[in-house]
Amino acid sequence: MEYKSNNNVVYSCKYHAVFCPKYRRKVLVDGMEVRFRQIAGQVADELSFEIIEIKAMPDHAHMLLEVDPQLGIHKAVKRIKGRTSHDLRQEFSWLKTCIPALWTNSYFVSTVGGAPLPIVKQYLENQKSV
Repeated sequence: MEYKSNNNVVYSCKYHAVFCPKYRRKVLVDGMEVRFRQIAGQVADELSFEIIEIKAMPDHAHMLLEVDPQLGIHKAVKRIKGRTSHDLRQEFSWLKTCIPALWTNSYFVSTVGGAPLPIVKQYLENQKSV
Protein backbone atom coordinates (compact mmCIF):
# COMPACT_ATOMS: atom_id res chain seq x y z
CA MET A 1 0.00 0.00 0.00
CA GLU A 2 1.27 3.46 -0.89
CA TYR A 3 1.00 6.32 1.55
CA LYS A 4 1.05 10.05 0.95
CA SER A 5 2.11 12.72 3.38
CA ASN A 6 2.03 16.42 4.00
CA ASN A 7 3.89 18.31 6.72
CA ASN A 8 2.30 16.45 9.62
CA VAL A 9 0.04 13.66 8.33
CA VAL A 10 0.79 10.38 6.59
CA TYR A 11 -2.37 9.05 4.96
CA SER A 12 -4.05 6.79 2.45
CA CYS A 13 -7.64 8.05 2.14
CA LYS A 14 -9.34 6.91 -1.05
CA TYR A 15 -12.98 7.66 -1.77
CA HIS A 16 -15.55 6.71 -4.38
CA ALA A 17 -17.80 9.71 -5.07
CA VAL A 18 -20.88 9.87 -7.31
CA PHE A 19 -22.96 12.92 -8.16
CA CYS A 20 -25.71 13.69 -10.66
CA PRO A 21 -26.94 16.62 -12.71
CA LYS A 22 -30.10 18.33 -11.54
CA TYR A 23 -33.19 16.24 -12.37
CA ARG A 24 -30.82 13.48 -13.55
CA ARG A 25 -30.76 15.13 -16.98
CA LYS A 26 -28.43 13.59 -19.55
CA VAL A 27 -26.24 16.65 -20.07
CA LEU A 28 -22.67 15.31 -19.94
CA VAL A 29 -22.54 14.84 -23.71
CA ASP A 30 -20.97 16.43 -26.81
CA GLY A 31 -17.55 17.24 -25.41
CA MET A 32 -18.76 18.15 -21.93
CA GLU A 33 -17.33 14.93 -20.47
CA VAL A 34 -13.83 15.85 -21.69
CA ARG A 35 -14.13 19.41 -20.40
CA PHE A 36 -15.53 18.11 -17.08
CA ARG A 37 -12.40 15.96 -16.66
CA GLN A 38 -10.11 18.91 -17.43
CA ILE A 39 -11.81 21.24 -14.95
CA ALA A 40 -11.88 18.56 -12.24
CA GLY A 41 -8.16 17.99 -12.82
CA GLN A 42 -7.47 21.72 -12.40
CA VAL A 43 -9.37 21.74 -9.09
CA ALA A 44 -7.41 18.69 -7.89
CA ASP A 45 -4.12 20.43 -8.72
CA GLU A 46 -5.17 23.61 -6.93
CA LEU A 47 -6.26 21.80 -3.76
CA SER A 48 -3.49 19.15 -3.89
CA PHE A 49 -5.55 15.98 -4.04
CA GLU A 50 -5.45 13.18 -6.59
CA ILE A 51 -8.11 12.07 -9.03
CA ILE A 52 -7.30 8.42 -9.63
CA GLU A 53 -10.17 7.75 -12.02
CA ILE A 54 -13.17 9.57 -13.51
CA LYS A 55 -16.06 7.98 -15.38
CA ALA A 56 -18.64 10.50 -16.54
CA MET A 57 -21.89 9.12 -17.93
CA PRO A 58 -24.52 11.41 -19.47
CA ASP A 59 -26.54 11.51 -16.23
CA HIS A 60 -23.94 11.02 -13.46
CA ALA A 61 -20.23 11.01 -12.68
CA HIS A 62 -18.13 8.50 -10.73
CA MET A 63 -14.81 9.61 -9.28
CA LEU A 64 -12.10 7.77 -7.39
CA LEU A 65 -10.24 10.34 -5.29
CA GLU A 66 -7.36 10.33 -2.83
CA VAL A 67 -7.83 13.29 -0.51
CA ASP A 68 -5.73 14.65 2.34
CA PRO A 69 -7.78 14.17 5.53
CA GLN A 70 -7.04 17.77 6.53
CA LEU A 71 -8.69 18.96 3.29
CA GLY A 72 -11.61 16.57 3.57
CA ILE A 73 -13.68 14.80 0.96
CA HIS A 74 -16.58 17.23 1.39
CA LYS A 75 -14.49 20.24 0.41
CA ALA A 76 -12.96 18.40 -2.55
CA VAL A 77 -16.30 17.25 -3.98
CA LYS A 78 -18.03 20.58 -3.38
CA ARG A 79 -15.20 22.47 -5.07
CA ILE A 80 -15.30 20.13 -8.09
CA LYS A 81 -19.06 20.48 -8.36
CA GLY A 82 -18.94 24.25 -7.94
CA ARG A 83 -16.16 24.91 -10.45
CA THR A 84 -17.45 22.47 -13.07
CA SER A 85 -20.96 23.91 -12.79
CA HIS A 86 -19.72 27.48 -13.20
CA ASP A 87 -17.30 26.80 -16.03
CA LEU A 88 -19.48 24.36 -17.99
CA ARG A 89 -22.50 26.66 -17.80
CA GLN A 90 -20.31 29.52 -19.12
CA GLU A 91 -18.90 27.44 -21.99
CA PHE A 92 -22.08 25.52 -22.90
CA SER A 93 -24.73 28.23 -22.72
CA TRP A 94 -27.56 25.83 -23.60
CA LEU A 95 -27.21 24.44 -20.04
CA LYS A 96 -28.60 27.69 -18.63
CA THR A 97 -31.90 27.13 -20.40
CA CYS A 98 -31.95 23.39 -19.73
CA ILE A 99 -31.58 23.30 -15.92
CA PRO A 100 -31.37 25.94 -13.15
CA ALA A 101 -28.11 24.50 -11.73
CA LEU A 102 -25.84 21.82 -13.13
CA TRP A 103 -25.55 19.53 -10.09
CA THR A 104 -27.91 18.43 -7.35
CA ASN A 105 -27.00 19.53 -3.83
CA SER A 106 -26.31 15.96 -2.76
CA TYR A 107 -23.71 13.35 -3.60
CA PHE A 108 -22.72 9.82 -2.62
CA VAL A 109 -19.32 9.09 -1.10
CA SER A 110 -17.85 5.87 0.23
CA THR A 111 -14.41 4.98 1.47
CA VAL A 112 -12.65 2.44 -0.67
CA GLY A 113 -11.35 0.80 2.49
CA GLY A 114 -9.29 -2.33 1.96
CA ALA A 115 -10.55 -2.99 -1.56
CA PRO A 116 -7.67 -3.30 -4.03
CA LEU A 117 -7.48 -0.31 -6.39
CA PRO A 118 -7.57 -2.47 -9.55
CA ILE A 119 -10.90 -3.92 -8.42
CA VAL A 120 -12.36 -0.45 -7.77
CA LYS A 121 -11.06 0.79 -11.15
CA GLN A 122 -12.63 -2.24 -12.84
CA TYR A 123 -15.94 -1.45 -11.15
CA LEU A 124 -15.81 2.14 -12.43
CA GLU A 125 -14.95 0.94 -15.94
CA ASN A 126 -17.89 -1.46 -15.89
CA GLN A 127 -20.28 1.41 -15.08
CA LYS A 128 -20.17 2.39 -18.77
CA SER A 129 -21.99 -0.81 -19.71
CA VAL A 130 -24.67 -0.64 -16.98
